[in-house]
Amino acid sequence: MIDDDDRQAFAAATHGVKPVKRSDRVAVSSPRPAARATHSRAAVTEMLRESLDGPGPDLLGEDLAFCRPGVPKTVFRNLKRGRFSIEDECDLHGLTQTEAKAALRDFVVECSERGLGCVRIVHGKGMRSGPGGPVLKQLVQNCLARWDEVLAFACAQLKHGGSGAVYVLLRRR
Repeated sequence: MIDDDDRQAFAAATHGVKPVKRSDRVAVSSPRPAARATHSRAAVTEMLRESLDGPGPDLLGEDLAFCRPGVPKTVFRNLKRGRFSIEDECDLHGLTQTEAKAALRDFVVECSERGLGCVRIVHGKGMRSGPGGPVLKQLVQNCLARWDEVLAFACAQLKHGGSGAVYVLLRRR
C-alpha cells in the first residue's frame, strides 16, 4: 500500500512535469533489410523458358553414378536399386558451395570412421540454381568421386529423393 508520505514525495518530484502529447511522439521502427536479388532478371527468364521447353540436353542424363574398380557389379546394381539400408543421412539444402563441401567431407569421414556402409546425401535438384544448372549436385559428384572413402555412389530411388539425392557406399575401416 502507498501511504500519504509516498504520495507527497512523488507529487513533489513530478511537480511541473507535463505529459508528452501524442503528436510529439516519433514512431520507432526497425530498419528493413536491403533487398537482395537471388537471381538476375536474365536468369529468371532463362529458368522460365527452360521450364516451358522441358529439360535441356545437359539435364537428360541427370542420374549420378560412379563405381571404383574392384567393386562387384552386383553390389553396384543393388546400390542403384536402393537395396542397401541407409545408415545415416546428410542434407545439404540451403548451404553455399564452401559450406556444403566442408559438411560433406566431415560427414563422409565421420561415417567411414563409424564403419557405416551405405549413407544418403541429399543435395537437391537445383530447381532454383538458375540457368547454370544444379550447383550442389555437381559439387557432390566431383567430391565423392575423388575421395578414397567412397567406393560407389548412385542416384537415389524416387522414394528416397530421386535425382535430388545419392546413395553412397563407403569403405569400411
